[in-house]
Amino acid sequence: MSREEFLWVEKYRPAKIADTILPGKLKETFSEIIKSGELPNMLFTGTAGLGKTTVAKALCNELDLDFIIVNGSEEGNIETLRGKIKRFASSVSLQGGVKVVILDEADYLNPQSTQPALRGFIEEFSDNCRFILTCNFKNRIIEPLHSRCGVYEFNTSKKDMQALCEQMMQRVLYILKEEGSPVNGVSKQGIAELIMRYAPDWRRVLNELQRASVGGVLNISVNADTNNYDGLFEALKAKDFKKMRTWVANNVDVDTSAIFRHIYDNMYTKIDASSIPQLVLILADYQYKAAFVADHELNMVACMTEVMAGVEFR
Repeated sequence: MSREEFLWVEKYRPAKIADTILPGKLKETFSEIIKSGELPNMLFTGTAGLGKTTVAKALCNELDLDFIIVNGSEEGNIETLRGKIKRFASSVSLQGGVKVVILDEADYLNPQSTQPALRGFIEEFSDNCRFILTCNFKNRIIEPLHSRCGVYEFNTSKKDMQALCEQMMQRVLYILKEEGSPVNGVSKQGIAELIMRYAPDWRRVLNELQRASVGGVLNISVNADTNNYDGLFEALKAKDFKKMRTWVANNVDVDTSAIFRHIYDNMYTKIDASSIPQLVLILADYQYKAAFVADHELNMVACMTEVMAGVEFR
């Protein structure tokens, strides 16, 4: 069985923009591009699992364009990029239009060497190719690439979240029906809690759903304490390292950026006003490090330890 046949994120990946789970205005923007029939060079930016690669593929499919996918974190050296892109770009498209290079995780490319080279590739093959770059952190993409691409933000606002989660619920119920996975005593509320736990990382939602459906029976166990940040704030305020470490260990499987964001969103009610600037600097530093570290639990514990040592609570 192939990866596309086994993994739900691949098996049920939307092939059309209309079927993607995106904020309304962003979906409208991509729909207009399809109507125009012209694909520009594009830079998609946003956290993991929001659908950047899915949208890139859907655009190519709906415009009937040949494309290849290059992973910047795995194939990011200059020679590999040059060879793969040149071989692809040098041949004539069977569809008759331009060809498209989808460069995933472009923010992993070296900004001193590989990214400037990529700028040259975009210019060299401009007659025959378009480039769609995806990244989690747009500040790690050099300005010359920004200026050669339309930048599209995939960030999800709180205003959009409820509607998107409702769309994901309908997608999940459809997938469960298709997979023949009966709900094993799990209410729609339980499924909704799983969606809310990982939203807007829709890829993570589907991966967790598939993991909970091993054996053909859906068995979701949503940890009620996962989003109970009161326990974390209490441990930080009391400078209780053991309790804080336990909380992190129990919750680090959540997207760590969501933990940083929750603390940031609630700092005015939990943190002394004089300590807020220091907290912001700590959170920003460790969220940036989270993109590179191998051990997210250790990184989060280090962050919370620094918060305990340097921040005063209400």
